Amino acid sequence: MKSAEVSPPDKEQYTRSLLSLGGQAGLHRVGVARAEVLHRARRALDERKSHGLHNQMQFTFRNPSRSTDPHKTMPSAKSLIVGALSYASLLPENLNEIYGRAEVDISDRYLARVARYVWSDYYAQLKTMLCVVADRLNEDGFRSIVLADDNSIVDREVAYQAGLGWFGKNSNLLIEGAGSYFVLGCIVTDADLVVADRVVEDGCGSCRRCLDNCPTNAIVAPGVIDANRCLSWLLQKPGVFDSRFRVALGDRIYGCDDCQEVCPPTVRFERKKSPSTDRERDKPIRAFASILGILTSDDATLLKDFGAWYIAGRDPKWLRRNALIILGNIGDRGDGRVASILSSYLSHRDAVLRAHAVWATARLGLNHLLPKSDADELVTAELQSLPDVR
Repeated sequence: MKSAEVSPPDKEQYTRSLLSLGGQAGLHRVGVARAEVLHRARRALDERKSHGLHNQMQFTFRNPSRSTDPHKTMPSAKSLIVGALSYASLLPENLNEIYGRAEVDISDRYLARVARYVWSDYYAQLKTMLCVVADRLNEDGFRSIVLADDNSIVDREVAYQAGLGWFGKNSNLLIEGAGSYFVLGCIVTDADLVVADRVVEDGCGSCRRCLDNCPTNAIVAPGVIDANRCLSWLLQKPGVFDSRFRVALGDRIYGCDDCQEVCPPTVRFERKKSPSTDRERDKPIRAFASILGILTSDDATLLKDFGAWYIAGRDPKWLRRNALIILGNIGDRGDGRVASILSSYLSHRDAVLRAHAVWATARLGLNHLLPKSDADELVTAELQSLPDVR
């Protein structure tokens, strides 16, 4: 289908109508950028890969020439519409409400924290809202493709180009007047729209709270994250969890919010956030996950319960690996259930899980449960370098 054209006198009005439609659909911020190669983002991706800061992370690092060029998605693209959905505005006002909507038993002694951006499926809501705008474009004879949480484009850079915010020292996009508790998505379209005529100036100033409060010092320079140290990535990365950061992991099972929780613009917006609608308040909340539940559930159950998360290779053993570390950090050595579960994992058929069970067992001072030896070198290495007792 040949795309339609917007005549110059109507371009500004048509652009405004699309942005207004996005706001009506539920997006908290909407902007437009030109569909062109994101040269700054490409340089950053290439540079960080060359220094090994991506630590095998794929996502937009996998193919920078694609994730920084909207024409790889749509050769005829002229404009990018970027939408931001605030999950801060969708969060309950207090812990009692969170507990009331939680999908776990709050009396469970062994609950792990979940990063806020996955408390609910905010990306599904975001895509629905973006599709409202995309449908309007399609009805008007234009082509449009919605991109959200699929690594096809560096949406933070698009949001920056569209004048929504600036890059904070924690590398997140800080939206002007609202902080970083947002999920972002784009519409690639061949409609020639009016693009933003400004970028938002840096608003961090001399503040370095995110750098100083990162539990693993992963923010190695303003705006630069070393994924080798970042808990959010280490929780997703397959393989052996770096022993240097297991204690720092604490009770986190997915993601880490520390650099955002101390960010002044983000904190200020959360305190004054507008109330959620009744429809939004009906969304399920997963702010916590049961560690014992993860360690005693089968693969099918874990993929059903946590399938919305990124799990490497869709293999639930990485969830179990993380849960074992957390159990070592928060478990009660006098609890028979803890000892029983650790004993079962010390004889697990998977060497990676046995290795992390060794660490958790020793961390709780239950060394009498440890095997004298193991045929696998991963487990042997753990037995030869036991952690301090918690």
